[in-house]
Amino acid sequence: MSPPGPLRPLLQDVRAYLSDQGDLHLEGLDVPKELLRRRLGAAPSAPSAPSSAPGAPVPAAGRPKLTGLPQLSDPSLQGVRDHLGNCVRCPLSASRTSIVFGVGDPKAQLMFVGEAPGRDEDLLGEPFVGEAGRLLDRMLHAMGVSRSTVYIANIIKCRPPQNRYPAPEEVAACSPFVLGQIRAIKPRAVVALGRLAAHTLLNTTVAISKLRGQWGEIDQIPLMPTFHPAYLLRAPKDKGLVWQDLQQVMAKLGMARPKS
Repeated sequence: MSPPGPLRPLLQDVRAYLSDQGDLHLEGLDVPKELLRRRLGAAPSAPSAPSSAPGAPVPAAGRPKLTGLPQLSDPSLQGVRDHLGNCVRCPLSASRTSIVFGVGDPKAQLMFVGEAPGRDEDLLGEPFVGEAGRLLDRMLHAMGVSRSTVYIANIIKCRPPQNRYPAPEEVAACSPFVLGQIRAIKPRAVVALGRLAAHTLLNTTVAISKLRGQWGEIDQIPLMPTFHPAYLLRAPKDKGLVWQDLQQVMAKLGMARPKS
């Protein structure tokens, strides 16, 4: 059954809103209140402080510019991990169970960067081990690779409470380490999974729905932004778009498509 006429524009806006998410930790549909007010004809509310909810774009003034680590005596992946140590650089350290550094081949040609650990990742100390991680495993299998042949990390190394969207100061404290990981591994290509990864690594606020499928660059390494696997769990119709993006990555690396 089609929705009543007055609701169709609202539903269209909701779909567009969700397509711009690509974030790891949305636990339900959270339509912005101002969007509802505009559609229902109510007067707008007074301005409030910028929101850190998953659907809220991060203002350019509030986004930290990606910077690298200081000169390390050991710039290898282990050296970056040693420099991270038992990190207390931001308040997330107070509530975490584990630091989730990364997993995979330290000499990988292909690196995937997501958003932040969730509950399962925090408990096990490994990125992408929940339902979204299982989908990522299937994506890797479709490409003919596995966790052991790529490298997987997140922008944020500690789980934000209640899986909320990371705050700018948390990104500022943690993002130098993912850049350190990229520089230590020197992959031939990076895939940014979701809005936070794409925005941080490309220093942009452009919606992920517009960024995906378009090559960017991080530290002179080609970077492909695409939707996060958690978004695909809510919007499986967009799996084909991600597969198109991954096929571009495969072509860039000269990877043959596995036989079915």
